[in-house]
Amino acid sequence: MRSLRLLLLSTPVGPLGSGLGGGVELTVVNLAQVLARLSHQVAIAAPQGSVLPDAIAALDISLIQMAGNWQPIAQSQPRSAPIAVGSALANAWQYAHQAQSQYDLLVNFAYDWLPFYLTPFFKVPVAHFVSMGSLNDALDAVIAQVVVQFPGTIGAYTRSQTQTFANLDPGQWQILGSAIDISHYQYCDQPSDFLLWLGRISPEKGLEDAVAAAISANQSLQIFGKVENSDYWRQIQSAIAQAPSHLSIDYGGFLTTEQLQKSLGQAKALLVTSHWAEAFGIVAIEALACGVPVIAYRCGGLAEIVRSGETGWLVEPDDALGLVDAIAQIHQIDRRHCRQQAETTYSLAAWGDRFEQWFDSILFGKITA
Repeated sequence: MRSLRLLLLSTPVGPLGSGLGGGVELTVVNLAQVLARLSHQVAIAAPQGSVLPDAIAALDISLIQMAGNWQPIAQSQPRSAPIAVGSALANAWQYAHQAQSQYDLLVNFAYDWLPFYLTPFFKVPVAHFVSMGSLNDALDAVIAQVVVQFPGTIGAYTRSQTQTFANLDPGQWQILGSAIDISHYQYCDQPSDFLLWLGRISPEKGLEDAVAAAISANQSLQIFGKVENSDYWRQIQSAIAQAPSHLSIDYGGFLTTEQLQKSLGQAKALLVTSHWAEAFGIVAIEALACGVPVIAYRCGGLAEIVRSGETGWLVEPDDALGLVDAIAQIHQIDRRHCRQQAETTYSLAAWGDRFEQWFDSILFGKITA
């Protein structure tokens, strides 16, 4: 495939490196990395204050800082939430429109109405990577319009994610999955005696279930992530205060990928307890890369990642007792199988190939389902 000039328009909920964008931040950075290594010219438009990891600093990736307010996170908004304007997102798409002649393809990562609405007004093709399931009625409607006008330009992580969009045929989506740079994650065969929970600290992530399960299972728990909802975090702290004194339930803050993998690999298991259908669950493949089994609710993208009984356990949604039972069986999981799944299924090379094929289909008319 010939070298392309690509503009990736990042998630507008916060700067790259802040953790506010969750797994989408890592998706943007990893995709920029793999595309640059495939000899494409890559630029990223992201909210002001964004930084790229040191590991990819040597690559020729342009980071274009966008001033303006951040968008509210979609999971915290009602389905009828109003459209926000005057933001970093609006400024990014104004830049994209002005500078579109410098690029062959624009790649949208914003889960927001605006980029989809603007798509027909661009001369340069726009590829939309949808990072979440259906959460907003106006967004569902405008995605459906883009599918009709520009078939083959809508991508997603998983089939489970696409099935939440009742107004769209799952076959209209390009399923692209996700990936990480496996070399950045050290395999650990001899874990320490603690469980781990990792994610944005917000009600839909279900941290209270992980805390309750750890206490019931008589297991220590380490918590990492950005505090997004202070009231919710105070409730979690109250629950932690009820834990027996011999259990260590500690909060370690938000860690970079380099810092995270050192702590992540030491865990006996990762608990993923979301109360909503995650589109993917990139923390799960980060854990697998370190050899850490994953215990997750059987919903959304996690159900497509965790091989129950082989690389972790799937528990029925909101079943806290099921989490406790799974914790008791975690010794049955061979950590080598976890690492092997990450290496064979979630490598950057295979993922980059899928995106190249998608871009080729958009630019040269080779649309495939």
